[in-house]
Amino acid sequence: MSSKKLISGVLIGAAAGAVLGILFAPGKGTETRRKISKKGSDVAGDLKSKFNEFVDSVTENYYEAKSETAQLFENGKQKASAMKAEINKSLS
Repeated sequence: MSSKKLISGVLIGAAAGAVLGILFAPGKGTETRRKISKKGSDVAGDLKSKFNEFVDSVTENYYEAKSETAQLFENGKQKASAMKAEINKSLS
């Protein structure tokens, strides 16, 4: 199981537990709705933060891979040019 799935499962479980705890706790309806709204906002904020971290990580990995690919391509071009020069030299 990936760590992302584990983290999302824990967050969803915590949110569900918090909502159920609030619903079954004695209290006025308005107070309960306020608590549910606050917990929902907290969970949404956490999920948004985790999503932004994930997007940043994917973006960083993309640019690293792009840079490495460009470097490998450049190295290949240089080796091909060197081999071409060597072949031309040996044929002369």
